[in-house]
Amino acid sequence: MAATSLRLARVRRFLRSAAAHLPGLLGGVLAASGARAVDLPEDRAEGMVHLYKGGGVTASGPALLVRKSLADRVSLSGSYYIDAVSNASIDVVTTASPFRERRTEFGLGADYVYRDSQITLGLTSSKEPDYTARAASLDVTQEVFGGMTTVSLGFTRASDGVGKHGDPNFADTVKHWQYRLGVTQILTPRWLMSANAEIVSDDGFLGSPYRAARVFGAFVPERNPRTRSSRALKLRAIGDLGSRNAMHAEYRYFWDNWAIKAHTAELGYSRYFGDLWLADAFVRFYSQKHALFYSDNATTETAYISRNRQLSTFNNLGLGAKLSYLWKRVPGQYEIKANGSYELVQFRFKDFTDIRTGSPYSFNANVLQLYVSATF
Repeated sequence: MAATSLRLARVRRFLRSAAAHLPGLLGGVLAASGARAVDLPEDRAEGMVHLYKGGGVTASGPALLVRKSLADRVSLSGSYYIDAVSNASIDVVTTASPFRERRTEFGLGADYVYRDSQITLGLTSSKEPDYTARAASLDVTQEVFGGMTTVSLGFTRASDGVGKHGDPNFADTVKHWQYRLGVTQILTPRWLMSANAEIVSDDGFLGSPYRAARVFGAFVPERNPRTRSSRALKLRAIGDLGSRNAMHAEYRYFWDNWAIKAHTAELGYSRYFGDLWLADAFVRFYSQKHALFYSDNATTETAYISRNRQLSTFNNLGLGAKLSYLWKRVPGQYEIKANGSYELVQFRFKDFTDIRTGSPYSFNANVLQLYVSATF
């Protein structure tokens, strides 16, 4: 049985990002327009089941989150997340055998508020049969100019352990450093805009012990550089259109020292239907240029060589929607909402060939989330 830790990581990031791409924008804009001193996050509990299916990969499982405040200045949170993965992706079926495995993640967080500042500390730990990951993060948010501007700084330090099924002698590590800077500005009572920058440095085993590259049609072990640094800039605008309608637009540019350059553009719309229903919809487009050492079928043996399709030239188009229903509310006590979201993503690869057919590879992916959230 073979496993690919990078594929699992991509699935996890994709599942988590689905919720971020489907926000309840209208409520956020209205809340921002009346900004004041920083408040603690609401006490809440959430339970979710998720499903990702596409490209031969199926990932599903539950997720739980509980957050509770203490003494009006501190909020504590805990989370639990499971991915049960069945993998028969093109990498697996062309060079190895399909596999099944499970990943579990635990997270702890603490928020401290003092006047117009908020400090957030987070710890996460995850484990799967051939991969372990631990991370610690610190974020500081400061409101200035009477709450019209919010400045945020963040740092994450992570350390991963990489193993390989069937080879007890293989063991390696990866270190990650991430730095974040963001500014959010209220432009008018109806519009706000944010700008965020991110710097990431990685050091260690940055490939997969299972993936193979091709040189003159023959499969050889993948060889990636052991260091990588990347940058990203993101601009986002959110507006209240009136009559309980809102929209958001964003653009993100990414580049790294592997010569990858990527663009992401997204446009979304939100609308309340009565007092109980909130609907969101969005469209997102992503395009990427391949890494310097990527080759579908290399004609020269080089120090670094990869056929990882995530390092190739490709684009994807995502269409998604979310529906929220206010199930029950008791003012001043609690509120319960039922939520469902769905996203369809079309992947089209330009220079990665499906060797079974000889044509450029493509596939569609489906992401489904169903969850209940309660504030109290």
